[in-house]
Amino acid sequence: MHLLRSSSGTIGRTAGAWLTLLLLFVVLVPSACLLWFVNRAAENENLAVRQKLVEAYRAHLLLAQERAQSYWLRLGPDSAAVEHESAPALFARLVRDGVADAVVGFDASGLVLYPNDSRPSAAVVVDRRWREARVCEQTDPRQAATLYASIAADSDSPETTARALQAQARCLVRASEPAAAIELLTGPLAAEKLHDALDPQGRLIAPNAALMALELLPAEAAVRRRDLAQEIADRALDYRDPSMTSAQRRFLLRELSQLAPAVSTSPFLAAEDLAARWLAAPRSTPPEATLCRSSVEDVWQFAPPGGRLVFLHRTDALLARLHTAITQPEIPADVRIDLVPPGAEPKGVLLTLPAGSAMPEWRLALVFLDPGALTAATSARSTFYLWIGGLTVVFVVLLACLTWKLLQRQLALTRLRNDLVANVTHELKTPLASMRLFVETILAAPALDEKTVREYLTLIAQENLRLSRLIDNFLTFSRIERKKYVYDLRPVEASEIAECAAAAVRERFNAPECTFTTDIPADLPAIEADAGALVTALINLLDNAWKYSGDTKRIAFAVRAHGGSVEFAVTDNGIGLAPRDRQRIFRRFYQVRPQGSPANGGCGLGLSIVHSIVDAHCGTICVDSAPGCGSTFTIALPIARP
Repeated sequence: MHLLRSSSGTIGRTAGAWLTLLLLFVVLVPSACLLWFVNRAAENENLAVRQKLVEAYRAHLLLAQERAQSYWLRLGPDSAAVEHESAPALFARLVRDGVADAVVGFDASGLVLYPNDSRPSAAVVVDRRWREARVCEQTDPRQAATLYASIAADSDSPETTARALQAQARCLVRASEPAAAIELLTGPLAAEKLHDALDPQGRLIAPNAALMALELLPAEAAVRRRDLAQEIADRALDYRDPSMTSAQRRFLLRELSQLAPAVSTSPFLAAEDLAARWLAAPRSTPPEATLCRSSVEDVWQFAPPGGRLVFLHRTDALLARLHTAITQPEIPADVRIDLVPPGAEPKGVLLTLPAGSAMPEWRLALVFLDPGALTAATSARSTFYLWIGGLTVVFVVLLACLTWKLLQRQLALTRLRNDLVANVTHELKTPLASMRLFVETILAAPALDEKTVREYLTLIAQENLRLSRLIDNFLTFSRIERKKYVYDLRPVEASEIAECAAAAVRERFNAPECTFTTDIPADLPAIEADAGALVTALINLLDNAWKYSGDTKRIAFAVRAHGGSVEFAVTDNGIGLAPRDRQRIFRRFYQVRPQGSPANGGCGLGLSIVHSIVDAHCGTICVDSAPGCGSTFTIALPIARP
């Protein structure tokens, strides 16, 4: 029968596990499919909205493409202007107007017109006096200054005069006469007739002389320094005068930026430097009408048709110029059009198109100013889909949980029914079999011995009492489970209930191997209880103490008033309880069966019935036990109100 109960429990657990797995499969698979469909629907909605936006904004991007192409076509007339406008003046105009960061002009044969580094100068006859002055310059700079002044005075050539005066000023500086040198540099050397005089390297002498005077002027002469610096700047920035080379212009502007920072030299100094770097770097003939990288880092070059000009652009300045060129006042405020250089990866782009044939590998990108704008455009519909999917999944999960609860309850009821049938069959069969054996033994005896008959009848009575107690427990448990047990609560004497319970077991406990003691004071207070139900609970505790005690039993039954309660305590010297068993002994059909110990009879309902009865009386039951040290079960019930 024990094997039957074990098999029934195993089958029930296996069936429950399979039902749980099946329920999980039924819930998870449709939910996963639903979420997949919802996700696909949201993605398709995003794609649809994105496509609508692309179609709406494509016209703006095409217009920007046309404007970018037109920007480069407009540079053609500037290229043709080299035929009738001086190269320096054209350079200055294009840089001043922001057309490019720098421009290089060529003649028809491909030679550089501007920026140029040198120009031919007139030869000066070096006679005896020149040689004598140069020798004297090393030993007696003051005498050398006198000789150079004599040469200047006697010369009719502007170049000879200017070079002699410049040498004279140099000697005066060496002779520690800076004031005289300043007057010479800002006076005779600044004369109109020496305006275009060149030194042997083809550089204008007058602006270099003015720069030398600026270096010699003390800081106290602030006004004169300022005026002189401005004169030098005006001369250096006068691109209409083709006599000054680009190299001298760069030198003057760079020195001015150090000596007189207040004088503006932008953007021409940067343009001159960029053009010089481009000319100094290795280069090949750039393709016409095509923007391409130059050999200078971060610089782009563009040569309009004709090959007479090359426009140079730094990347950041080029992007700013093109952005101005392609900007459309009618474009929506939430987007902008960016130019993307080759190799760059734009972010937040809705649509890209090639920038045009003049800008190979460049792209035009339509970018949302607010990264969340595209998401906001599709979020409402997507959120709707997600809500529908989420609510459906939640509904399915709730339905599955409800179904699982019902299945669990049904499985529990099935296991309970199977366990009840198995326990009832086992527990009823045992006393009936014993009584049948005793009756058959008496009937089969040839002669009836009174002592033997009485002994057998006593045993039959005990088995009958056991059977009656089992049937009472089954009926009580059935009524409790079906909520049909009605408790008749009324004030009763606690001592009377205790005496009734002790009397019910005293005859059986008076066996030689059992010591049964009671401590039931007569003056115990009354309690509000159902006398029959409470006696049943106490008998179950006493019967439990008998079953789980060893061959030599010591059972004590004590009652006392403690605080506002009456406590009924049953103590035994039995096998005791492990902590794990103390948490489970009040469950239905749970029985403590230590390993290697035989079954003690019963069906595991006694303590469950006790617990239900105590709960109905608003009381408590606790157990104090340890393995091998016996157990004490204590029921505490409140004292009846007067």
